[in-house]
Amino acid sequence: MANTSIQAGQREYHPAHEPHPENGTSLGFWLYLMSDVLIFAALFATFGVLGRSYAGGPTGAELFSLELVAINTAFLLLSSLTFGFAMLNKQKKNVNGTLGWLAATGLLGLAFLAVEIYEFAHIYSMGATIQTSAFLSSFFTLVGTHGLHVSFGLIWLVVLMVQIKKKGLIHANVRRLNCLSMFWHFLDVVWIGVFTFVYLMGVL
Repeated sequence: MANTSIQAGQREYHPAHEPHPENGTSLGFWLYLMSDVLIFAALFATFGVLGRSYAGGPTGAELFSLELVAINTAFLLLSSLTFGFAMLNKQKKNVNGTLGWLAATGLLGLAFLAVEIYEFAHIYSMGATIQTSAFLSSFFTLVGTHGLHVSFGLIWLVVLMVQIKKKGLIHANVRRLNCLSMFWHFLDVVWIGVFTFVYLMGVL
């Protein structure tokens, strides 16, 4: 009985060397992505309701430049392609190749944000602000939220590149890279919805 009993006040702890649950991070990250899906679904629904409430202000056809948005879309879609090459190099345990393609992904992501900031500044210079109409409020909220996600993704990308540079493609870094890959491709899918639902339908 002495061997099986626990003394009063004694607690059990998991050993410090206990391995990370193999599927724990993936499951948790999928749950996070599902919460993001709900956020963007709500923003798309809001834009769907308010997207024609111009309140006498400018419309999407008057504000949007499809050529500029198409270039920005190309930047983000190309970044998804370069991230795919990074994942292929990760499979080959090629650290330098992985870092190189991740750097290319980061540059394309920065180009996307630069064009988006330029677009916002241009729209504001035309007197169309977030207070002008419900249409513009929902537009800036939806597109701005996506831009914030891309910004966070870029910060994550830089931090992960530093970790890979220091420790290589160890199991923990591979797990983080897989999560970032899911996040980045998710942002691409959301942007395709933004391009079609907000810009293309807004102009046409």
